[in-house]
Amino acid sequence: MNQTPSPTTSHLLFERATRVIPGGVNSPVRAFNAVGGDPLYVVRGAGARIWSAEGAELTDFCGSWGPLLFGHARPEIIAAIQQAAAEGTSFGINTPREVEFAEALCAQIPSVEMVRLVSSGTEAVMTALRLARGFTGRRKILKFDGCYHGHTDAMLVSAGSGLLTGGISSSAGVLASVAAETIVVPYNDLAAVERLIQQEGSDLAAIIVEPVAGNMGLIPPAEGFLAGLRAATARCGALLIFDEVITGFRLGPTTYGTLCGIKPDLTTLGKIMGGGMPIGAVGGRAEIMRQLAPLGPVYQAGTLSGNPVAVAAGLAMLALCRSENPYPRLATLGRQLADGLNAAARQAGITLHCACLGGMFTPFFMANAPTDLATVKQCHTASYGEFFRQMRARGCYLPPSQFEAAFVSAAHTEDDIARFLAAARETFATLGKKP
Repeated sequence: MNQTPSPTTSHLLFERATRVIPGGVNSPVRAFNAVGGDPLYVVRGAGARIWSAEGAELTDFCGSWGPLLFGHARPEIIAAIQQAAAEGTSFGINTPREVEFAEALCAQIPSVEMVRLVSSGTEAVMTALRLARGFTGRRKILKFDGCYHGHTDAMLVSAGSGLLTGGISSSAGVLASVAAETIVVPYNDLAAVERLIQQEGSDLAAIIVEPVAGNMGLIPPAEGFLAGLRAATARCGALLIFDEVITGFRLGPTTYGTLCGIKPDLTTLGKIMGGGMPIGAVGGRAEIMRQLAPLGPVYQAGTLSGNPVAVAAGLAMLALCRSENPYPRLATLGRQLADGLNAAARQAGITLHCACLGGMFTPFFMANAPTDLATVKQCHTASYGEFFRQMRARGCYLPPSQFEAAFVSAAHTEDDIARFLAAARETFATLGKKP
């Protein structure tokens, strides 16, 4: 067991940060508001390990929120970054690698006939929604409560006062008129989608969904849910957008849509395909993608789109996916972790259900698997906060929120899983009986 890290250095860094950065962090979840304690400051990572500013070594099960499929500082990816950076970090001009990268994406994702590279998943979603409206000539977007699609205005909405009403803003600065164009229904509720289409179908531009929800914790789609969305959009003339910023290349060397046999009209990508570098993409049917400028009337641009350093990392990442095929082993390790955690919780009398799909998992502090945001909200979040803090003290770093997916990488070993489970058993022994 690793020594409990001293908070001194991180505490001082956070104090300094609060004077020059709003809230002391550059992304809200890093503030640890959901789990308590001082935010973590990391100075380096290698494989499945990270080291804090205090020098504490932690086994990382967050993995930069998913993209580090091969762990931290994988040599092939670092070498590709170094070579590209030595040639120039940015040109704002076309480069050969971005053509090669786009070709690789189209080859590995059958539903993607053309692709536009951008710099983040948020930017990819923003472009996909604009494309959907431009292609269909319609206004409204349907999203699912608890699914996160970046921080564009139209996606920062929550469920309205009634099931078939427009969403309400979940952030200051988002106009009510913008939020009203986004309709929010429960994830996995196909009946609600059908009712919505009966009422709003003629003005619905697109349905956007995380095919596997990862931003309210890991929640797989119910049987028939994604196929039902495909059929519903086809009937009413709306587009189906799969947001695969988390799942693209995480569960297989392609998208989850490809793996489950559902062909969306548009797919958004990010995180994983860049091996940890800032990159995103939107791709899909050629007739839709050709609506993008300079071919069509839907404008999108970016000086850093197709950035040569990020694209080089992405090419190395895709090559590793093809050559090593880590996915069967990730699924085995993920299942060992989830089954072991569930068994340890039962033995300790702790109310917990650890969801698992491939190398993704979430320990929900509740009795049964949640199916949507309403059931996720029944979790005992205080127990997760205590679990997070004690697991960190025992050398394991998890996402600092009950409502985020955790990840196993190809750099993790069976010994890492065994140490995680040993730490969990020690932690459960201190948590007491069922909350």
